Amino acid sequence: MVDVYIKSISYYLPSNVLTNEELVAEFPEWTVSKIASKIGVSSRHISDDNETAGDMAVKAANRLFAEHHLDRSIIDFVILCTQSSDHFLPSTACIIQEKLKLKNSCGAFDIDLECSGYEYGLAVAKGFIVSGVAKNVLLLTAETYTKYLHPKDKGNRTIFGDGASATLISDNGFAKIGEFSLGTDGRGADRLIVKSGASRFRHPVNDLTFDENGNPHSSDYLFMDGKAIFDFTSDAVPMMVEDILHKNHLKLDELDLVVFHQANKYMINYLRKLLEIDKEKFFIFLENVGNTVSSTIPIALYEAQKENRLHGDVLIAGFGVGFSWGGTILHCI
Repeated sequence: MVDVYIKSISYYLPSNVLTNEELVAEFPEWTVSKIASKIGVSSRHISDDNETAGDMAVKAANRLFAEHHLDRSIIDFVILCTQSSDHFLPSTACIIQEKLKLKNSCGAFDIDLECSGYEYGLAVAKGFIVSGVAKNVLLLTAETYTKYLHPKDKGNRTIFGDGASATLISDNGFAKIGEFSLGTDGRGADRLIVKSGASRFRHPVNDLTFDENGNPHSSDYLFMDGKAIFDFTSDAVPMMVEDILHKNHLKLDELDLVVFHQANKYMINYLRKLLEIDKEKFFIFLENVGNTVSSTIPIALYEAQKENRLHGDVLIAGFGVGFSWGGTILHCI
């Protein structure tokens, strides 16, 4: 079977930065130290009003081509993972193909997934290359979740930031992609959701209410049941990690690095302790970017490579909206 690799990664962050100090000015019941200690985020990047996920994906891709001196003519498939599509139709990946001036024989489509989306994208790209459908796949992730947040949603505004990544997957590179563990439990679909805007509720529902703590609840903005998400990850992630290790014939103590979806500091440290992962083998890159949804893992991988941390067997795992989860082993050279 053909081996498939990650060849290169780059990413893009919007220029607008929202700091903890600015959030505390809006929500004086918070403190800068409380946000930093609990969430692990000091600042996050916010897309402009007229800056879309597609725009950011194009910028990430162009940075990939420039930074790694890549010829864009080699790209023969584009996959965009986003839940912030530019339009209901066409696929944003089609618009990106034209903006990047990729060849017309290049396939393109979107994947509608969140925090596990990077792993799903890697799995699809690997399948395309192994089957001979494509030789070089450009996997893009991009989200503008901050556009879904109510201005008074102090909890989620501390967590999420916008960003995009670009990854070239090919038959050679620095990280061979191993076997995958992928899963879904749709019973949790309403635990992290924006209900209105698509076909089920085409128009705004206008049902905004505030709870006793002043937190907004509305079908027209992002809703996240933090406890349900926490309980889900506590159950799903250990089983996923066990399955990844089994399929790749590895033991936990044989891993050289673990990179989880950068949800928030408290959650990922809880998972690290639950799984008894050595702190020295656990990579976190969250403080100045926040939770960038499907882009957290590729951004973390880029930064880990800069720190010369990507070597040996690296486990990556995403989990979130859906509920969905996915992970694999990267055998790094």
